[in-house]
Amino acid sequence: MELINLKYDEINIKQSRATIETKWMDQFSNFSETSFADHLTKEDLSLLFYLYDNIFLNDFFKNTYKGSFNFSISNRMTKSAGITLCPKNIKSLHPQQVKFEIRISANFLNNYHHLNKEKYVCGLKTKNPLEALLLIMEHEICHVIEFVYFNQSSCRNNRFKNLAYNIFGHKSSYHALPTNGEIAKEKLGLKIGDSVAFYYKSKKLKGIIYKINKNATVMVKDTKGNYRDYKGNQYSKYYVPLDKL
Repeated sequence: MELINLKYDEINIKQSRATIETKWMDQFSNFSETSFADHLTKEDLSLLFYLYDNIFLNDFFKNTYKGSFNFSISNRMTKSAGITLCPKNIKSLHPQQVKFEIRISANFLNNYHHLNKEKYVCGLKTKNPLEALLLIMEHEICHVIEFVYFNQSSCRNNRFKNLAYNIFGHKSSYHALPTNGEIAKEKLGLKIGDSVAFYYKSKKLKGIIYKINKNATVMVKDTKGNYRDYKGNQYSKYYVPLDKL
Protein backbone atom coordinates (compact mmCIF):
# COMPACT_ATOMS: atom_id res chain seq x y z
CA MET A 1 0.00 0.00 0.00
CA GLU A 2 1.26 3.50 -0.85
CA LEU A 3 1.95 5.79 2.08
CA ILE A 4 -0.67 8.33 1.05
CA ASN A 5 -3.32 5.62 1.37
CA LEU A 6 -2.32 4.42 4.85
CA LYS A 7 -4.96 4.67 7.54
CA TYR A 8 -4.78 3.41 11.13
CA ASP A 9 -7.38 3.42 13.86
CA GLU A 10 -6.83 5.20 17.18
CA ILE A 11 -6.00 2.05 19.16
CA ASN A 12 -3.44 0.90 16.60
CA ILE A 13 -1.83 4.35 16.54
CA LYS A 14 -1.49 4.53 20.32
CA GLN A 15 -0.06 1.01 20.54
CA SER A 16 2.44 1.65 17.75
CA ARG A 17 3.51 4.98 19.27
CA ALA A 18 4.01 3.30 22.65
CA THR A 19 6.14 0.60 21.01
CA ILE A 20 8.32 3.24 19.36
CA GLU A 21 8.72 5.10 22.65
CA THR A 22 9.82 1.93 24.45
CA LYS A 23 12.25 0.83 21.74
CA TRP A 24 13.75 4.29 21.41
CA MET A 25 14.14 4.79 25.16
CA ASP A 26 15.94 1.45 25.41
CA GLN A 27 18.73 2.98 23.34
CA PHE A 28 18.52 6.58 24.59
CA SER A 29 20.21 6.42 27.98
CA ASN A 30 20.61 10.16 28.67
CA PHE A 31 16.95 10.99 29.19
CA SER A 32 16.35 13.95 31.49
CA GLU A 33 13.06 15.81 31.44
CA THR A 34 14.65 19.08 32.56
CA SER A 35 17.31 19.18 29.82
CA PHE A 36 15.92 16.66 27.39
CA ALA A 37 17.07 18.23 24.13
CA ASP A 38 20.59 18.95 25.42
CA HIS A 39 21.28 15.21 25.30
CA LEU A 40 19.72 14.55 21.91
CA THR A 41 22.00 13.72 19.00
CA LYS A 42 21.32 13.45 15.29
CA GLU A 43 21.81 9.71 15.67
CA ASP A 44 18.97 9.64 18.23
CA LEU A 45 16.69 11.42 15.77
CA SER A 46 17.72 9.09 12.96
CA LEU A 47 16.88 6.10 15.13
CA LEU A 48 13.49 7.60 15.95
CA PHE A 49 12.72 8.30 12.29
CA TYR A 50 13.53 4.76 11.18
CA LEU A 51 11.51 3.27 14.04
CA TYR A 52 8.54 5.18 12.67
CA ASP A 53 9.46 4.02 9.19
CA ASN A 54 9.49 0.40 10.35
CA ILE A 55 6.36 0.40 12.49
CA PHE A 56 4.08 2.83 10.64
CA LEU A 57 5.43 2.96 7.08
CA ASN A 58 6.45 -0.64 6.37
CA ASP A 59 10.14 0.33 5.96
CA PHE A 60 9.36 2.46 2.91
CA PHE A 61 12.25 4.87 3.46
CA LYS A 62 14.69 2.12 4.39
CA ASN A 63 13.94 -0.27 1.57
CA THR A 64 12.11 1.55 -1.22
CA TYR A 65 12.83 5.27 -1.38
CA LYS A 66 16.29 6.12 -2.75
CA GLY A 67 16.67 9.58 -1.22
CA SER A 68 18.71 10.28 1.92
CA PHE A 69 18.12 12.00 5.25
CA ASN A 70 20.01 14.21 7.66
CA PHE A 71 18.84 15.08 11.16
CA SER A 72 19.77 17.98 13.42
CA ILE A 73 18.88 19.74 16.67
CA SER A 74 18.67 23.52 16.56
CA ASN A 75 19.14 25.92 19.48
CA ARG A 76 17.98 28.84 17.34
CA MET A 77 14.48 27.73 16.33
CA THR A 78 12.04 29.68 18.52
CA LYS A 79 8.90 29.66 16.36
CA SER A 80 8.75 26.18 14.83
CA ALA A 81 9.16 23.04 16.93
CA GLY A 82 10.36 21.20 13.86
CA ILE A 83 11.09 21.81 10.20
CA THR A 84 11.70 19.65 7.15
CA LEU A 85 14.17 21.02 4.61
CA CYS A 86 13.80 19.81 1.05
CA PRO A 87 15.61 20.81 -2.17
CA LYS A 88 13.63 23.51 -3.97
CA ASN A 89 14.22 21.75 -7.27
CA ILE A 90 13.04 18.35 -6.02
CA LYS A 91 10.71 18.02 -9.00
CA SER A 92 13.68 17.91 -11.39
CA LEU A 93 15.79 15.52 -9.29
CA HIS A 94 16.00 11.76 -9.32
CA PRO A 95 15.08 10.31 -5.89
CA GLN A 96 18.69 9.27 -5.22
CA GLN A 97 19.70 12.94 -5.60
CA VAL A 98 17.21 14.17 -2.99
CA LYS A 99 18.45 14.84 0.53
CA PHE A 100 16.00 15.81 3.27
CA GLU A 101 16.90 17.33 6.61
CA ILE A 102 14.59 17.07 9.61
CA ARG A 103 15.50 19.69 12.19
CA ILE A 104 14.09 19.70 15.73
CA SER A 105 13.97 22.71 18.06
CA ALA A 106 15.84 22.19 21.33
CA ASN A 107 14.22 25.36 22.66
CA PHE A 108 10.67 24.03 22.84
CA LEU A 109 11.67 20.69 24.32
CA ASN A 110 13.85 22.25 27.02
CA ASN A 111 11.17 24.83 27.85
CA TYR A 112 8.51 22.14 28.25
CA HIS A 113 8.24 22.28 32.06
CA HIS A 114 8.82 26.04 32.42
CA LEU A 115 5.09 26.78 32.48
CA ASN A 116 2.36 24.97 34.34
CA LYS A 117 -0.14 24.58 31.54
CA GLU A 118 -1.49 21.85 29.28
CA LYS A 119 0.83 21.24 26.33
CA TYR A 120 -0.72 20.16 23.06
CA VAL A 121 1.16 19.11 19.94
CA CYS A 122 -0.74 18.43 16.72
CA GLY A 123 -3.96 18.68 18.71
CA LEU A 124 -2.97 15.90 21.13
CA LYS A 125 -2.26 16.43 24.81
CA THR A 126 1.25 15.52 25.97
CA LYS A 127 2.64 14.92 29.44
CA ASN A 128 6.41 15.22 28.87
CA PRO A 129 8.94 16.45 26.29
CA LEU A 130 9.41 12.94 24.91
CA GLU A 131 5.76 12.71 23.91
CA ALA A 132 6.08 16.16 22.35
CA LEU A 133 9.11 15.01 20.35
CA LEU A 134 7.26 11.95 19.04
CA LEU A 135 4.41 14.09 17.73
CA ILE A 136 6.79 16.64 16.23
CA MET A 137 8.62 13.86 14.39
CA GLU A 138 5.30 12.48 13.13
CA HIS A 139 4.41 15.92 11.78
CA GLU A 140 7.72 16.20 9.95
CA ILE A 141 7.34 12.68 8.52
CA CYS A 142 4.06 13.83 6.97
CA HIS A 143 5.92 16.70 5.31
CA VAL A 144 8.45 14.22 3.92
CA ILE A 145 5.68 12.00 2.54
CA GLU A 146 4.05 14.97 0.81
CA PHE A 147 7.36 16.06 -0.70
CA VAL A 148 8.04 12.55 -1.99
CA TYR A 149 4.62 12.14 -3.63
CA PHE A 150 3.75 15.70 -4.62
CA ASN A 151 7.09 17.65 -4.60
CA GLN A 152 5.59 20.21 -2.23
CA SER A 153 4.11 20.30 1.25
CA SER A 154 2.02 22.61 3.42
CA CYS A 155 0.46 21.71 6.75
CA ARG A 156 -2.20 24.36 6.13
CA ASN A 157 -3.76 22.32 3.35
CA ASN A 158 -6.41 19.65 3.75
CA ARG A 159 -4.27 17.04 1.99
CA PHE A 160 -1.64 17.30 4.71
CA LYS A 161 -4.22 17.38 7.50
CA ASN A 162 -5.91 14.24 6.17
CA LEU A 163 -2.57 12.47 5.84
CA ALA A 164 -1.54 13.36 9.41
CA TYR A 165 -4.93 12.27 10.77
CA ASN A 166 -5.07 8.99 8.86
CA ILE A 167 -1.57 7.83 9.79
CA PHE A 168 -0.99 9.40 13.21
CA GLY A 169 -4.37 10.61 14.46
CA HIS A 170 -3.33 14.26 14.51
CA LYS A 171 -6.13 16.74 15.08
CA SER A 172 -4.17 19.93 14.37
CA SER A 173 -1.06 21.07 12.51
CA TYR A 174 0.22 23.27 15.33
CA HIS A 175 1.64 23.06 18.84
CA ALA A 176 0.95 24.88 22.09
CA LEU A 177 4.32 24.40 23.78
CA PRO A 178 5.68 27.19 26.01
CA THR A 179 7.28 30.01 24.03
CA ASN A 180 10.06 32.24 25.29
CA GLY A 181 7.62 35.15 25.24
CA GLU A 182 5.08 33.32 27.42
CA ILE A 183 7.78 32.29 29.88
CA ALA A 184 9.18 35.82 30.09
CA LYS A 185 5.71 37.25 30.73
CA GLU A 186 4.75 34.74 33.44
CA LYS A 187 8.11 34.40 35.19
CA LEU A 188 9.52 37.92 34.81
CA GLY A 189 6.52 40.08 33.92
CA LEU A 190 8.12 41.09 30.61
CA LYS A 191 6.40 41.42 27.26
CA ILE A 192 6.95 43.01 23.86
CA GLY A 193 6.45 46.77 24.02
CA ASP A 194 7.54 47.13 27.64
CA SER A 195 9.92 49.93 28.62
CA VAL A 196 13.01 48.45 30.26
CA ALA A 197 16.45 49.44 31.49
CA PHE A 198 19.73 47.53 31.50
CA TYR A 199 23.45 48.16 31.94
CA TYR A 200 25.82 48.10 28.99
CA LYS A 201 29.52 48.73 29.63
CA SER A 202 28.63 50.18 33.07
CA LYS A 203 26.18 52.61 31.51
CA LYS A 204 22.45 52.41 32.18
CA LEU A 205 20.38 52.37 28.98
CA LYS A 206 16.62 52.55 28.54
CA GLY A 207 14.63 51.14 25.65
CA ILE A 208 11.63 49.18 24.40
CA ILE A 209 11.38 45.41 24.09
CA TYR A 210 10.99 44.66 20.38
CA LYS A 211 11.27 40.87 20.41
CA ILE A 212 11.69 38.06 22.94
CA ASN A 213 13.57 34.87 22.15
CA LYS A 214 16.22 33.44 24.45
CA ASN A 215 17.29 37.05 24.92
CA ALA A 216 15.25 40.22 24.55
CA THR A 217 15.83 42.49 21.57
CA VAL A 218 15.73 46.02 23.00
CA MET A 219 15.61 49.15 20.85
CA VAL A 220 17.32 52.15 22.45
CA LYS A 221 16.96 55.67 21.07
CA ASP A 222 20.26 56.74 19.55
CA THR A 223 20.87 59.62 17.13
CA LYS A 224 23.62 57.50 15.56
CA GLY A 225 21.54 54.33 15.44
CA ASN A 226 21.03 52.25 12.31
CA TYR A 227 17.30 51.70 12.83
CA ARG A 228 14.53 54.24 12.25
CA ASP A 229 10.80 54.16 13.07
CA TYR A 230 7.99 55.73 11.05
CA LYS A 231 8.34 58.98 13.03
CA GLY A 232 12.01 59.27 12.11
CA ASN A 233 13.39 58.34 15.54
CA GLN A 234 16.70 56.48 15.36
CA TYR A 235 17.57 53.44 17.46
CA SER A 236 20.36 51.03 18.25
CA LYS A 237 19.56 47.37 18.81
CA TYR A 238 20.75 45.40 21.87
CA TYR A 239 20.38 41.74 22.72
CA VAL A 240 19.92 41.50 26.49
CA PRO A 241 19.52 38.42 28.73
CA LEU A 242 16.04 38.51 30.20
CA ASP A 243 17.28 38.40 33.79
CA LYS A 244 19.38 41.54 33.15
CA LEU A 245 16.36 43.75 32.41
